[in-house]
Amino acid sequence: MSGGIDVVRHPRARRARLSVDPATGKVRLTIPKRAALAPALRWAEDHGEWIAEQCAKLPVPRPFVPGAILPIGDAMVTICWDGAAPRRIVRLDDALHCGGPIEGLPRRIATWLRREALALLTRETDEFAARLGVSVSRVAIGDPRGRWGSCASSGVIRYSWRLILMPDRVRRATVAHEVAHRVEMNHSPAFHALVDRLVGEDAATARIWLRRHGAALHWLGRDS
Repeated sequence: MSGGIDVVRHPRARRARLSVDPATGKVRLTIPKRAALAPALRWAEDHGEWIAEQCAKLPVPRPFVPGAILPIGDAMVTICWDGAAPRRIVRLDDALHCGGPIEGLPRRIATWLRREALALLTRETDEFAARLGVSVSRVAIGDPRGRWGSCASSGVIRYSWRLILMPDRVRRATVAHEVAHRVEMNHSPAFHALVDRLVGEDAATARIWLRRHGAALHWLGRDS
């Protein structure tokens, strides 16, 4: 990194290109593999106004604090904290009741969301796998920035835990997408037709939602 800019040398790049990652807010300068660095950095610095404009369009950080409202599936859930209450997090309807020291609250909420996400995604994966008559060797979760899920030839399916923050139809379409790869390890018309059959609708609407709103989910739980 130089001056707040991540420099990436790409073997197929033909010219310098600036971008701002909507999921992380990082500024990236992509340059050809053998390009001189100093002139490329000066060029990037000359585009400081453009970078500022793009950064101003980024989603607003939404930390896990008392009173914050989180999307969980189709519901909007409010974080309700009471320092005298037990540390255990309990969801009652549209409230997430939390206790314990305020200092550890964001971590405890993130842990709870991950645990809930793994349980839900495992159930939905099993549901779709049973309907297709395929096996899934393991379901795992992480927090990748570049993809919402992946399916390995070994049968391991990995998801972003942030799927639990999506509307139900978008999450289920994403799970169906990965499970369908156990039949079609491609993105052919036959693959997309299989996903549509699993979710009972055109899954393209879920992909449109992800393109429009997915990046904002990476700002949930962040304070800067």
